[in-house]
Amino acid sequence: MTMITEPRWTGEHVVSEANGQRSREQGVLAAGNHSAGTVLAKNADGDFVALAPGASDATKTAAAILYAPTDATAGPVSCVVHSRDCEVHDECLAWPDGITDAQKTTALKALDSAGIVVR
Repeated sequence: MTMITEPRWTGEHVVSEANGQRSREQGVLAAGNHSAGTVLAKNADGDFVALAPGASDATKTAAAILYAPTDATAGPVSCVVHSRDCEVHDECLAWPDGITDAQKTTALKALDSAGIVVR
């Protein structure tokens, strides 16, 4: 028997969002190949990057959730993120490998401060 694992679908993490496009923001994903629902931070240039909770710069602070799978392995690309006024499914979020409970709690508080409620 072959087991096939589907990647996260675009917007699968969304429980609810504000009218129109208020919850979403256009941005730049600086690097990496990330699935929908990846928890993101912003780097010093203001571009989105995968959350790095052990970092000593702004990349340790959760700022948004990636809306659709996005591949920036060849360089920065445009992306859409949920950055405010929305609810998301916790089980549909992609967290960094090895994130501790304390780091996740800190990230959840940062998302909540931005108006992103994790259910």
